[in-house]
Amino acid sequence: MSNQKRYLLAFSLLFIQPIFMASNLIVARGGVEFVPPISLAFWRWTFVFIILLPFTYFSLKKSYPIIKKEYKKLFFLGSMGCGVCGAFPFLAGETTTVTNMGIIYTSSPIFIILISALFFNEKINLPKIAGLITCLVGVFAIIIKGNLDLLLNLNFTIGDLWMLAASIGWALYSIYLFYWKSELSIFQRFTLISFFGAFSLLPFYMVEEFFVARTVFNKQFYLWVLFAAISPGIIAFTLYTQAQKSLGASLTGFTLYVFTIYGAIYGYFIFEEKLESYHYLGTALVFLGVYLARKNYENKS
Repeated sequence: MSNQKRYLLAFSLLFIQPIFMASNLIVARGGVEFVPPISLAFWRWTFVFIILLPFTYFSLKKSYPIIKKEYKKLFFLGSMGCGVCGAFPFLAGETTTVTNMGIIYTSSPIFIILISALFFNEKINLPKIAGLITCLVGVFAIIIKGNLDLLLNLNFTIGDLWMLAASIGWALYSIYLFYWKSELSIFQRFTLISFFGAFSLLPFYMVEEFFVARTVFNKQFYLWVLFAAISPGIIAFTLYTQAQKSLGASLTGFTLYVFTIYGAIYGYFIFEEKLESYHYLGTALVFLGVYLARKNYENKS
């Protein structure tokens, strides 16, 4: 396969991967009606680990010295990518909409810029600063629902804040997934990330199970957990890692912008959510902010 065909195939993942990634919003809005949010996140990643382990067990056994060397990094990636990004959207889904979650999640590339500057000495130039401010204004427009009274009274949906925290977690996951090079294959690494992700959620799952809400292991439980494990789990994370490996962290970040569109489509058709004027305003500002922040970097690339 020629380099151009490889690039086109990798580039197509920017539009294919968000189809599966955005399905996590369906789980966040629909699944939490049947499975408590932390339980849903914990069992999702436990199932991912159980599904992948038979295919990676023998290679992981041979790679024990590498795992011993990388386990702290794998735990961090698991706790961010599967713990924070696994549980927080499900907590958000109890009090906010699919459309809101999708749009707020697109602030993650802005946090990637900040984290890269703080920990990897990437320069923040004027276009990036302008993009940062514009994008954050757009995100805040979504959080306060275009109503300044909510800002003055500090009365906004807690689910929007959960989603904002999830976007920061995804930024951390994306940055360190790219910068921390691994000797493990994609599936080996992902198997261990899912294990450590479930492990990081275990104490919170136990608290929820015994003090907040019990998990009912019925047909609905298995349907939602399996869907969450396969579509926005194994498929979405594998495609994201593959795209990042081929295109780099910057260009792969565009999956989140397409993610917003799919999130709004899912919300409109599945949950009959209305698109309000502040959604359009927030989306326009977020996309403008991302364009300003990325323009200078992409030109250099």
